[in-house]
Formats: sequence, structure tokens, C-alpha cells
Amino acid sequence: MVGREGNCDMYINEFGQPLGPLVDSWKGARFPIPKMLTGWGCRLEPLDAAAHATSLWQAFSADSGAMWTYFSAGPYASLAEFEAELRERAQQNDPQYYTIIDASSGRALGLASYLRIMPSGGSIEVGWLHFSPALQRTRLATAAMVLMMEYAFELGYRRYEWKCNNLNAPSKRAAERLGFTFEGIFRNATVNKGRSRDTAWFSILDSEWPALRMAYAAWLDDANFNSAGQQKRKLAEFMPQQG
Repeated sequence: MVGREGNCDMYINEFGQPLGPLVDSWKGARFPIPKMLTGWGCRLEPLDAAAHATSLWQAFSADSGAMWTYFSAGPYASLAEFEAELRERAQQNDPQYYTIIDASSGRALGLASYLRIMPSGGSIEVGWLHFSPALQRTRLATAAMVLMMEYAFELGYRRYEWKCNNLNAPSKRAAERLGFTFEGIFRNATVNKGRSRDTAWFSILDSEWPALRMAYAAWLDDANFNSAGQQKRKLAEFMPQQG
């Protein structure tokens, strides 16, 4: 027996219990293999502390310190302390870290990672987003997020997650701008730097990706930017209509 609950197909088994739809031929997604991702003037390289630490330290040093408020790590007292932290992170498989690099200048401007990587269930999260002032609210930042999404969906993931401190308004705005769907708040989800944290959850599904990918590509296209690098049309104007 087939029915519907909200926007989801619902199946009733022989015991009268509702079940979700079958996922035909599901064999799981593939675990991401660290590799360079490029596009739209952005280069994402697997984190290499020796190659990236100094450039990242310089970029992050332009911040007043506010960028570390919602992170469980940082700020760092010295380049040596920061590089030691990056060395530890670079050895991890989950989270799996990438350095965001401006391809034109070669400057490392930020960090991002895949985490909570679950190939068998088909979900993967993007997080640990460390964006320097030079990267924040730029075309390059959007390109980096799109490149990471693209690779994840190529690997067969069904669900791409974004989570952040519920008090981190800029992070929530960024998720909404990129077309993530807000799913709710996990109350008292963790303790961060001695303070209680509620976590806001967002996601993009594989079924939503093709339309979003077209919107991102249209916004990122050179034709949408003037000679000063300013956008002509906002990303929201390209996004698929919800209905």
C-alpha cells in the first residue's frame, strides 16, 4: 500500500506500519579522496600545514578575533601554535580539511572541511569554515562552497549538511543564501568554550542539487561581474523558485 505523508511517499507494510520509499540499487556513497578542486578562480587544496600555514596566518591576522567566537578552537597566540594545530588537522580523515586559495594570487585565505562523513547512509557535512576577512562575502567564498558540494554529490551522497551555532547569524544567513533548507534546532547540543550551544541544522538533497548547480554557475559566471569584481545580480535572483 502506498500513501503520502507531507511531501514524502509513505509505504505501509503487512503489519500496518509506515515505511519510507525504497532507494533503488543503493550501495552507498564513496568516501572523499583528498584532491585539488578548481573553478571560478578558486583552488581548494588538501590542507598542508607546511605549505599553507604562513599564508593562512597572515590572512586570519587581519581579523579582530571575532572569527573565532563560534569555533571550538582558536584563537592562536603564535604562528608556531597555529601551524602545530594545522599539522594535526591535516592528518585527520574525518574531518577532512581543505585550504581555500585565490588562484590568481596564490594566497591561502580560508579553511573548510568535510566531516561526519557517512558513505553507508549517504550523508556528509561541510564545516569548520574559517573565512578570513579577505574571503568573507566574496565570489571566491561562494565558489569554494560550490566546489565542495559538487564533489560530494559526484561521490553519490544524498544529503549535504550545514550546521552552526544557532547564535551565529552570519553562518545561518550564508546557508540560506546558498539554498540550504533549515531543518530545526538541536537544543543544548554541545558545550563550546564553556558555553551551552544550540545547533541549527540545514541541508541540501541530491534531488535539489541539479537546479541549484545551474543557479550557482549562472551567478558565478564572469558575465555576472563587472570589471571591479562586483556582482550585477544577486544569487537569490538565480535560485530556483520554491513552491
